[in-house]
Amino acid sequence: MSALNNEVEVKLSFSLWKGILTFLFGAILWFIPPPDALAINAWHMFAIFATTIFAIIIKLMPMGAVTMIALIVSALTGVTPINGKGDQVSALSGFANGTIWLIGIAMFISRAVIKTGLGKRVALWFISKCGSSMLGVAYGLALADLVLGPGIPSASARGGGIMYPITQSIATSYQSSPGKTARKAGAFLMLSVSQIDAIVCTMFLTAMAGNPLIAELAFSQGVEISWTTWFLGAVVPGIASLIILPVVLYWIYPPELKKTPEIPHIAVEELKKLGPMSLAEKILAFDFILLILLWTVGDIFFSIPATLSAFIGLGILLISNIMSWKNITEEKTAWDTMFWFAVLVMMANALNKYGMINWISKNIVIYVGHFDWLTVFLILVLVYFYTRYFFASAMAHISAMYLAFLAVAISVGTPPLFAALVLGYTSNLSMGLTQYSGGPGPALFGSGYNTTGQWWGVSFIVSIVSILIWLILGGAWMKLIGFW
Repeated sequence: MSALNNEVEVKLSFSLWKGILTFLFGAILWFIPPPDALAINAWHMFAIFATTIFAIIIKLMPMGAVTMIALIVSALTGVTPINGKGDQVSALSGFANGTIWLIGIAMFISRAVIKTGLGKRVALWFISKCGSSMLGVAYGLALADLVLGPGIPSASARGGGIMYPITQSIATSYQSSPGKTARKAGAFLMLSVSQIDAIVCTMFLTAMAGNPLIAELAFSQGVEISWTTWFLGAVVPGIASLIILPVVLYWIYPPELKKTPEIPHIAVEELKKLGPMSLAEKILAFDFILLILLWTVGDIFFSIPATLSAFIGLGILLISNIMSWKNITEEKTAWDTMFWFAVLVMMANALNKYGMINWISKNIVIYVGHFDWLTVFLILVLVYFYTRYFFASAMAHISAMYLAFLAVAISVGTPPLFAALVLGYTSNLSMGLTQYSGGPGPALFGSGYNTTGQWWGVSFIVSIVSILIWLILGGAWMKLIGFW
């Protein structure tokens, strides 16, 4: 009993010190006099926002709890009152945002993909067709992730919940285990899934929870990004990346086992165990295809916004009883995401409306404005990409840096849509840098097949190739389609 009490005391003390550190950080920022030409409410909003990001980075509490405290402080101090009037931003304004509901509903639908087994069936089918070599297995996983990406807004759910167990099974079937036999198959496959998942997140607005936040932040700078716009800009460099990067990885970090003739047979046997497609899977597959069509052309031809399309897709699942109302109310991850998402959007909008973002961009432009926009933008992209080493959360990285970097890019003359999309794509591509950058990294690295040095070294080399593809090929493609 004494040992248990000591353990609890240590944990409480550790959390207490984090809390004290966060409080001091916020208090110092709050009481620093605001710079000239900057309104006091803009500075106070910045203090609350910066403290929130700091608390998220040091993992003081779960993100939802941290943002709730931030909302309370912001409302109590009058920075963003509950009922905002005039030029004030309401503390609850984020909860009325359609983008919040889009990502939440997409997460409900993604749960159905996992619940019914459709995601596993899709992955096994592609592996049964492509898996006769280790590189083919990687391409099979890539195709499966690509098909599932538009409707599963969670890199962790796709890479960690669907791809990881299958990858682990493939490695084990060839006696590849952590340690001496890791390089036989497992080490290559775990890194492949990590890089593939990052690419797929980059290709679809609904493939990662942070992407709709990016679209919302871009809108605050006057840039409108629809589901179709995001996909159209990403499709060519995305497909090129899915083709090239597995080959690069295979070349610089090759598996000892090259041929895997048994894998297609193993995948077929697993498919047989699943049995024929159930009615629920067929309805879900139809719903999935319908959603992609509506997200692609619904707004253009039928005046159906992306969020309403998501509601339609969820309604089909409710009517068919694939998802019950109880399933939806119990989907804690989705509700949690919607809460902290709404608060972050509110704070970002307040920073923009109160003039903080404009002040930051103007002061940075003073130092870099004499360079041409392309040079400045390339520097911004590289800094934005590699600062991901300091963040263990995609949302923290996006929330802390995206809006300011976009504002600076636009201020120096970068075409707004081009700047918004490239920085948005960069937010996703950088997830593959480390094992803690987000997505399925913790699960994949936690399998034990790779050391930290291997993961970082290989991923850094792959990141250079990835940046070149997205900037050169992607830039040329976006020029061709008139995005800049």
